[in-house]
Formats: sequence, structure tokens, C-alpha cells
Amino acid sequence: MDQLTILFAIGLATIFSVPIGRRIGLPSPVLMTLFGAAMALLPQVPNPNLRPDLILPLVLPPLLFAAARRTHWRQFKASWRTVLLLAILLVLVTTAAVAGVFSVLNPGMPIGVAVLLGALISPPDPVAATAVAGDLSLPRRLISTLETEGLFNDVTAVVIYSVAVSSVVSHHFSGWEALGEFALSAVIAVAVGLVLGWCSNRAMGLLGDATLQVSLSLLIPTAAYVAADHLHGSGVLAVLVYGLYLSDKIDADDVAYRLVGTAFWDIVELLVTGFAFGLIGQELYVVVRDVGDRWTSLLGDAFAVVAVVVFTRLLWLLPAAWLANRMGRAEGDDKPITMRETVVMWWAGMRGVVTVALALAIPLTINGGQAFPGRDALLFTAFAVVLFTLVVQGLTLPVLVRLLKVDADDQAEREAEKRLWYRVAKAELRQLNAAAENGSVPDELYDRLATRRQGRLAQAFPESVDDEMRAAAKKRYGEVKRLQALDQEMIAAGRRELLAARAEPGSDPELVDRVMRRLDLRSERH
Repeated sequence: MDQLTILFAIGLATIFSVPIGRRIGLPSPVLMTLFGAAMALLPQVPNPNLRPDLILPLVLPPLLFAAARRTHWRQFKASWRTVLLLAILLVLVTTAAVAGVFSVLNPGMPIGVAVLLGALISPPDPVAATAVAGDLSLPRRLISTLETEGLFNDVTAVVIYSVAVSSVVSHHFSGWEALGEFALSAVIAVAVGLVLGWCSNRAMGLLGDATLQVSLSLLIPTAAYVAADHLHGSGVLAVLVYGLYLSDKIDADDVAYRLVGTAFWDIVELLVTGFAFGLIGQELYVVVRDVGDRWTSLLGDAFAVVAVVVFTRLLWLLPAAWLANRMGRAEGDDKPITMRETVVMWWAGMRGVVTVALALAIPLTINGGQAFPGRDALLFTAFAVVLFTLVVQGLTLPVLVRLLKVDADDQAEREAEKRLWYRVAKAELRQLNAAAENGSVPDELYDRLATRRQGRLAQAFPESVDDEMRAAAKKRYGEVKRLQALDQEMIAAGRRELLAARAEPGSDPELVDRVMRRLDLRSERH
């Protein structure tokens, strides 16, 4: 079996792991990890042959950009407590705790190697956490906290990782130099992200076509990562800044780009994530095989590090949640984080793609040509942490959520959605009234459009209108539903006619597809 066949098998398994996981109650990342391990046991499957220096730029940029495009810089600003307490301080504390324990267990190992291990296993993976938590109906603010933590903790961890790798390879380390490098890498990354974001936004305006715009969005995140890394900046932070910049420049009228871009990046995130977790399973077997008989002696150290990672998170989250609640109440937050939610957030701190990518990217040699010290032990320990947090915590998280009865406030979410629709309808009515004042809307058309929008208001907020308008809105709602159903049937008939035309001799398929796309967009608007 060649490498291309393996990639095809992993991609196919990724697609089917989602419905299978939902049916049997197992998260997709867990299934893909087990699938990769099962593949590695087959004698026909060769070992993965990936260059360590290519793993990070190929895997991280698309995953980071896919996550960043779902947020906004104002959300980042509002979540500064989460970023500070979890994405920065907790990563630093976990790195220090792991480095201390690993140094005690391996006294002959350079301190840079211990810090390197702490850095690569300190950041929980947002993909794994949200994939596992997404089907559990957790409170939205809890999922948002996990996503925010997972987005920004990679920045801290990767910078520490880079400094540690450099110190081991060059046999030189200075705390002040590391701090200066940290600050300089952040400045360079922000500059690269903003410059490429501005250029990309201008280029997308010139391209004008959704397919070309989405194609450009696929290339630029990797370019941002590579450019920042080449300039000795943080590639991860550059991608995040780029994604947040573009999320602030969304054109409200660019419907085609949003439709195509959302579908495209959902597919990219699915396939890259599946590949990464399948690789975790395959590499796990390779790591165990490479350490040979030493795995029994390494197992005790790995268990100690796993315990440090898991319980450091708990011991940090308890006071951090209390502190965040105090600070949040001072700023008028609606609900504090409860103790039960804190426990769920603790157990949801699973490691995954980033940890594996950083572990596999450890150089094979250092200056002078010697082997990188303790590389096998680092890989074994890192994979042990990933395996425990992903499989054990991932499989038991649903049980913990049910036992603690932590679930989403569906009523509050419905009320929030209703308020959004209320704002939409009011904005539409303001625009209609402004057009009517200019004399550009005939009375008949004005009455028709105003009645439709007022009906939406009555449907979303019945308490805001009188009984007569509520009754009229209910009647109109039924008529609109029937009209929409008939309109969809008519559009479907048009699509069938287009497909028939496409099959006729002499037909231009590209022209037919262009008309079909417009029909599809019209259908999506209803």
C-alpha cells in the first residue's frame, strides 16, 4: 500500500467517522485516532514519511484560519480574561510544571528539552474539544471559552517551543533573550498578519468572483505562517491576526462568497482534522516501535507527566474561574461560570493536532550532527498525553456532562435569536421608510413590503403588536409558507430543466452551471 492510498483511506474514513461517531456515541477525532492505530498494525501499511519541517506549515494554518474566521476581534477583546488566564498564564504554568517534573525524572537531560516537552503538551486542542463538546449541548459560553482558549494558547505554546528548540540545537539559552524573542516574534506576526490581511482584502475586492476569492483565502494563511516564521515571528499569531482582520472586513452584500467560503472551509477543516488525528494513530504505533524495549521504563515517566498536565489544569481553573467571575460581575456579565461548568471545562482540556504536529516537528539532529537529545522519549511522552486526554477524557466527557447536568440554556438562546431577528426587521423597516420619504417607493409596493416586515415582527415578538396584527401575521405566515413551498417547487422544476438542457448536444455546460448557481442562490435566500 503506497502513501497515496493511505491518504485516500484516511480521507474516506474521516468522512464516514462523523455519522458513525454520532450513531455509536464516539467523537470523530477519537475514531480517527483508533483508525490510524489500526492501520499502522497492518503489515501492508508503510510508516508515514513526513518531513518534520513541513508538518506545522501544512496542518496548522488551515485549521487556525478556519477557526479564526468564525470569530471576531471584538469577541477577542471581550474575552481578554480567558486569553490571559487560560491561553497565556495556564500555558506558562503547565510548561513550567511539566518541565520541572520531567527534569527531576531525567536529571541528565538538558533543561531546554524539558521546557520543550512542556510547551508542546501544554495547549489543549480547540478542534478536539469542540468536536467532542459540540454534540453535548453545552452552554454556548462554555464552548466559546474552549474555542477562545484553543485559538490563542497555540501562540504562547509555539513561541516557547521555538525558543526551547533553538536553545537545544544551539546549546545556548538566555532568559532575557527568550523574552526579547517572544516580544519581537509577536510584533513581527501582528505586522505580517495585518499587511497580508489588507492586501488580501483589496485583492478579493478586485477578484470579485467567489471561487477566486475562496481560492485566495486557502493560500494566504499558509503564506502568513511561512512569512512570519521566515522573519523569526510567530506564524500562528500571524494567521490569527490575518483571520481576525478579514472577519472585520466582511461585505454584508457578498452572499456568494459567504456561501461558498463557509462550505469550502468546513470541508477543509474536516479533512485536515481527520488526516491529523489519523496520523496521530499511525505515529503512535511508530513511536512505540522505535523506543523498543525501553517503552516500559518510559511508561512511568509518561504517566507522571499525564498526571501533571491533567491536575495542573484543574488546580489552575478553580481559582481562575473564581477570579473571572469576580472580574466579570464587575463588568456586568450575565452569568458566572459555575463549579460544575469548571469541572467540565477541566475535563475537556484534550490535546491533539497541535501537540502531535509540534512533537513530529522536533529536529532529528542538533548543531554538530548529534541526534536531538531524548527525541524518542519526548515523542513517547507527548503521544501518551494525547492518547489519554483524547481517548480517556474524550470518551468519558459525555458521561461527566450528564452526571453534572451541565447543558445549554435553550430558552435563552431562542430569546437571543429572536432579538436578532427583531433588529433585522426594524432595520429593514427603517430602510423602507427612508426610501418612501425620498418618494422612490410606490404606495402599493410600500404597503406590501411594510406588511411583510411587520408580520415578521409580530411572528418573532407577538407581545409588541395588538391582537388584530397578531392574527393577520399568523394568517400571512401560513400563506408565506405555502408560497415559499410553491416557489421552491417552481425553482426545482427550473433546475431539472437546466439539467436536461445541459445534457443536450451543443449545450454550453459552463453557461448552464452559471444559471444553475443563480437558481441555487435564489433558493438559499428563502
